Order: sequence, then structure tokens, then C-alpha cells
Amino acid sequence: MTLTLILTRHAKSSWGDPGLPDHARPLNKRGRASAEAMGIWLKKQGLLPDQVLSSSSQRTRETYQRMALTARSTTFTDDLYHASAQQILNELNHATGQTVLLLGHNPGMAEFASQIVQAPPHAERFHDYPTCATTVITFSAPKWDEVDWHSGLVQDFILPRQLLE
Repeated sequence: MTLTLILTRHAKSSWGDPGLPDHARPLNKRGRASAEAMGIWLKKQGLLPDQVLSSSSQRTRETYQRMALTARSTTFTDDLYHASAQQILNELNHATGQTVLLLGHNPGMAEFASQIVQAPPHAERFHDYPTCATTVITFSAPKWDEVDWHSGLVQDFILPRQLLE
């Protein structure tokens, strides 16, 4: 059985209100367009998650909303808000879906992406994981609790600017 992870960093957020707490920052115009484009791309690839695990922040919630994907199970959790790579793996190990969309923040997402794959893609921006970067990773494990470091195979890595050009 193959498990599929769609690993997406939140889209570009707004810094327009300096008094707004970090957790409450929404997406900016570019971020909204990026999230929508990424959702369209995922649908065209037939990559529809049946479970979503996401940080509870406004920008991750809005990224998911703008992607316009539906899943049978969606969890927004503080445990993924600025989570470390290890915290992200711990959350993923509790997943139950066949295809999981995981939305989070840097630097944890970049570290997680680099450590979860057997070999990184030949992409200049993979290791810094810019906003709305998305990697599709497959695992040969039968259950998510058996997924560990350096076990995933990169199927695709895409940046929103590739979709918006």
C-alpha cells in the first residue's frame, strides 16, 4: 500500500497590520492567488487529500480554504503552529488518511521536507521551502505510524510562481 503526503507551506501572508498577532495574520493578495493556483494544480494532478493536518494559524487556514480542496477529515491544531521537524513527524505518524495534506510553517517545514525524503528533488528552492511550496511524497509503509526519516520518494515539487507565470 502506498501513502501519499502533500506537504505545503502556507501561502504568502500579510504584514499590513503591525499590531496583529503572528497567529492571526491573513494571506496577502499574492498569497491568495498562489493558494488558489496550487489547489487547481493539485486537482489537475488527481491529488485530492482525504485528510488534512494543518497549523491552526489564520494563514494556514486561509491557504487551505483558497486551495478549495475537500477532505473527509480536517484538523487545525496548535501542535503544527511553528512546529519543529520532529513535531511534524509526530503529527503525521497519527494520520489515518491514504492521501494527507499537511500545512505548516518554516523553519520546521523546510527541515521536515529535507529529512523525510530519501533524496531531495533537483530544485534550487527545496531546502528553504518558500511560501506555498508543495512537495508530493509517497511512502511504501502501510500506515503513517511506520513512516520515518529518509523514507519518502519525491514525486513532484512545485512553487506557485511556476503556476502563475
